[in-house]
Amino acid sequence: MQDTLKLSIEGMHCGACVRRVTTALQAVPGVQVGAVEVGSAKLTFNPEEATAQEIVAAVDGIGFPARIEQ
Repeated sequence: MQDTLKLSIEGMHCGACVRRVTTALQAVPGVQVGAVEVGSAKLTFNPEEATAQEIVAAVDGIGFPARIEQ
């Protein structure tokens, strides 16, 4: 089973930021990155492998404050 997640991400301003966020998200087990743009990301994930909070923490950990959009 896959859950969908949309993140609002602060501090991104260029293609290099998009690549860094994409790489960080891909490193989280069970995450399938849909789209990463400046300021946001859409993805699906397996809740048995990762939590939404772990995904947010992966982005926060590279210096981009992220929050879940409802």
